[in-house]
Amino acid sequence: MSKPAVKGGEANAAPPAPTKPTVKLSRLDQAAVLLLSLGESAAAEVLKHMGPKEVQRLGSAMSQLKNIQQYEVETVLANFLEEVRTQTGLGLGSDSYIRNMLIAAVGEDKANGLIDRILMGGNTTGLDTLKWMEARSVADIIRNEHPQIQAIVLAYLDPDQSAEVLTHFPEKVRLDVLMRVASLDTVQPSALQELNNILEKQFSGNAGSQTKQMGGYKKAAEIMNNLDSSVEGELMAAIREIDEDMGAQIADLMFVFDNLKDVDDRGIQALLREVSSEVLILALKGADDELKEKIFKNMSKRAAELLRDDLEAKGPVRVSEVEAAQKEVLTIARRMADAGEIVLGGSGEEML
Repeated sequence: MSKPAVKGGEANAAPPAPTKPTVKLSRLDQAAVLLLSLGESAAAEVLKHMGPKEVQRLGSAMSQLKNIQQYEVETVLANFLEEVRTQTGLGLGSDSYIRNMLIAAVGEDKANGLIDRILMGGNTTGLDTLKWMEARSVADIIRNEHPQIQAIVLAYLDPDQSAEVLTHFPEKVRLDVLMRVASLDTVQPSALQELNNILEKQFSGNAGSQTKQMGGYKKAAEIMNNLDSSVEGELMAAIREIDEDMGAQIADLMFVFDNLKDVDDRGIQALLREVSSEVLILALKGADDELKEKIFKNMSKRAAELLRDDLEAKGPVRVSEVEAAQKEVLTIARRMADAGEIVLGGSGEEML
């Protein structure tokens, strides 16, 4: 018995392949998935080549990963292999490749110091050792040193660590040291050698004969951005009282949560892809309507409606929780700005 003909040959058509959901993991979470996939030994070897902040961020991301689907792991690994194939530095001028890679990874300011040490074949300096230590321990080490030495150390450390170290100093010392950071421009080799003796470490290739660019208004502003709002407000008021021009210069370079209004729409959209919904909800609890509307308009209609509902349902939260969430958003924003992914604009004078 012959089979009935099917119009258009539909009986022979293959069923459509199921579409896998899109991977919505942030770049940081994808890096965490990759390291977890490598196994303990291989992951440890990768982490050895990273700085303390990168290790801390990745470690935190790995500990918070939950319910990762198999297709997400496969997609992360496939994306990584594709990037390795297309972005390998083999066959290129190594110095140029290393320089471009570091600038893309950590921004030009941080990359310059790394480039000098790498290309000159130097070893880890005593100051770098401090970056792996708890803030209280760093404060204890430099507590009895001259304020100028303390300022050089804070100018060298990452702003968030410097801010935490600063909180372990008496109020009068904070003011003196932060103003010295703002006044720093270059550091003489003799000063670096003095730090060398204090830390009982050797600088890479010795200190050399060239001065080192450190400190300045920008560094002071970055440290201020990472302080608690109450401490930041007190310090800013004290600085303005002593040196109004310095206070104004630092304030102009500070980037606070309210300044996200000045980031263009493309930058906001990129930032929102890196911020978790829980952190965003908390952060927006302390934002004004103008900033909230800017966030809403850079989301899909459905996502904006859900965010509005979540904000209304959240209820009262502690000011400290709001500030912590806003600082997390700002940390991500500054990291993306350093990598050239977004452009930060505007200035502010108070921390929300």
